[in-house]
Amino acid sequence: MTTTILRTDLFKILLPAITIGLCFAIWLLPLGLDYFGTILAALIIIIASFVQFKKNGLKSLGFRRNGLKKRNILVLAPLAAAGLYLLYYFILIPSISRLTGSTINFSTFNDLQGNLPYALVALVFIWISAAFGEEIIWRGYFMRQFSRIFGEGKISVILNILIFAVLFGMMHSYQGVTGQLITGIIGLFLAVIFQFRKYDLWFNIAVHGFFDTLGLLTIYNGWM
Repeated sequence: MTTTILRTDLFKILLPAITIGLCFAIWLLPLGLDYFGTILAALIIIIASFVQFKKNGLKSLGFRRNGLKKRNILVLAPLAAAGLYLLYYFILIPSISRLTGSTINFSTFNDLQGNLPYALVALVFIWISAAFGEEIIWRGYFMRQFSRIFGEGKISVILNILIFAVLFGMMHSYQGVTGQLITGIIGLFLAVIFQFRKYDLWFNIAVHGFFDTLGLLTIYNGWM
C-alpha cells in the first residue's frame, strides 16, 4: 500500500517535470520551429494531461463546458482584452521604453504591415499558437501543476503568478529587453485573471486572442 502511494506521488511530480522539460527543450534548442514550437509543446501537454488525468485531461487544464458562455467569450473577454491593450499601448510601452532606453523590437512582424494576406494567415496562427497554445502551456498546465504540487495558499499563489510571469516574459526575448519586461507584465495580468476566474482557460484564451488581434491590427496599420 505504501509503495503504491509513493509511486503515485512520484508520478504526479515526475510526469509534469518531464513534460515541462520537453517544452523548454523545444523552445531553447535551435530547432527552428517558430510558431510550431508552441503548438508542439501544447500538444505534448495535452497528451501528458490525458496520461495523468485520463478522461479529465482537458478539464484539468481548465477547459470546462460552462466556460463557453457567450457573455464571457464575446463580451467580457473582448472588454478585458481591450482594457489590457490600452494599458499596454498607452502606459506600458512608453513608460518601460523610457526606463530601458530602448523600444520593443517588432522587426519579426515587419512583413505584416499593409500585407493583408499575410496578416490573415498570421491571425490564424495567433489564435492557434498564442491564444490556445500559450494559454494551455503557461496558465492551463504550468500554473495548474504548480498549484497542485505547492498548494493554493496565498504565498503559493503569489509565487505561482510571479514565477511564470517572469518566465513568460523571458521567453519573448526576440522582442528585446523592453518587450520581455512588458510581456512579463501582461503575463502577470493573464495569470491574475486565470486565478480570479478559478482556472477558466476558455476565458483566458479569448482574452489573449483578442489582445493579440488588437496588436496585429496595430502593426498592420503601422501604428506601432
